[in-house]
Amino acid sequence: MSKQQTLLMLMILIIAGNGVAIGSVIGFSADAVQVSPMKKEYQAKMYVSNDAVRTESRINGVSVAEIVSTKLNSRILLIEKEKKYVQQNSNARLQNMLANKTTPMVPCAGLKNTTCQKLSTVKINNRKTEKWQFTLKKNGQIFNSLHWIDEEYRMPVREFFHNGTVMELTMQGAETLYGRATVKWLMLITYTDGREISATQWYDPELNMITREEMAGGYVRELRNIKIGKQDKSLFELPDGYTKTEKLPAYLMPRNGAAPPMSNAR
Repeated sequence: MSKQQTLLMLMILIIAGNGVAIGSVIGFSADAVQVSPMKKEYQAKMYVSNDAVRTESRINGVSVAEIVSTKLNSRILLIEKEKKYVQQNSNARLQNMLANKTTPMVPCAGLKNTTCQKLSTVKINNRKTEKWQFTLKKNGQIFNSLHWIDEEYRMPVREFFHNGTVMELTMQGAETLYGRATVKWLMLITYTDGREISATQWYDPELNMITREEMAGGYVRELRNIKIGKQDKSLFELPDGYTKTEKLPAYLMPRNGAAPPMSNAR
């Protein structure tokens, strides 16, 4: 993924958390930031309402804005320089998160071709959880996975995926982050070949989402300067005077063969 694409998708990745639908129930604005070793810090401005998200950033020095909205039922990339926009069908999972406005009690809601069944209630990592089985039907095959969902925060504290990968999430305790009350978690992913990846995450209960994640090697993505409040509805609407284009201008195409912006839309 290119650094430009990463910026446009940064907010979505933060909101998506660990794979359970997590969405804010209140309006706010923030700076979405990504820090990578030996690279310049990249930022995007983010605006969130109950049913839409707007992310403003720069691609190759050009100002762009991405809008994901249940009202528009699509993802739109606005190119301010030419007053043009590119439109794609929105990611179904994010649309579901925005449409529900609150965390759904059914954790597979919004996942394509996926159903889930609650199996039991059990304590995992000192947390009360619901044990769920997910069933994915794809290309004529059935894939099952197990997920233990924290009853209070609706986050997965353990996941067994069909390919043998295991994810564990352990609560570390309360912590204040940029003046906001958060809950700190340690995530460990173990692959079948023995490789392990760890990350530390900070969950904001008021926003109902992860607002900071630190990964090995000094990689960090987070929300800064969070300001709670209703956002102007015009931020999430297609502005007057813009015309639709089917192809990104050449000056927006990523360099070094990286994937273009919005290429991972579903």
